[in-house]
Amino acid sequence: MALKFQFNKTALQKLKKDLKIREKALPTLKAKETALRLEVKKARDELKEARELYNHHKTNMGEFDLLWGEFPADLLLIDDVTLHFRKIAGVKIPVLEEVKFKFGRDSLFGLPAWTATGVDLLKQSSKLEIQISIAEQKLAVLEYARKKTTQKVNLYEKVQIPEYNQAILKIKRFMEDQENLEKSSQKILKGKIAAAEEEEEAA
Repeated sequence: MALKFQFNKTALQKLKKDLKIREKALPTLKAKETALRLEVKKARDELKEARELYNHHKTNMGEFDLLWGEFPADLLLIDDVTLHFRKIAGVKIPVLEEVKFKFGRDSLFGLPAWTATGVDLLKQSSKLEIQISIAEQKLAVLEYARKKTTQKVNLYEKVQIPEYNQAILKIKRFMEDQENLEKSSQKILKGKIAAAEEEEEAA
């Protein structure tokens, strides 16, 4: 949408003020964009690492394939997932704090000896799945913030700042032309008055 303005001093002052705000904000926005680009790269690496760990863990769990059929489905349950949030370049990011588990049975009596190992493996697996989910959320939040910041940088740098500069220049030229026109009019008027006075003196 084209910038709308009037050709007067008030409009000129407002445009100058708005331009100054954008010029002052631009370096901060660029720094934020750079920081977010870096954080997006880190988040991608973290997600990749979490997925690789999970796949490696799944491979290890595959050694117990024949035994998992004996493992009770209701034995281990996720009780609670604790998150906290921290700010990265002004963006709130979820961070996994703790995963609490509970047993779906009162007793492990009568279960095979390897059940304890199975419980540990399932805990690790569940925790890795949660870490992947949070890493995906983190990446999505950071990518969205980076995209929005880039859009704002481009808007200020490539659209608004040039538009404001152009508008200010147009108003200044208009005001200069108006001033020159007034001066010319005054000169003509003075000339006419002087000529009229000469005529009167001659008469």
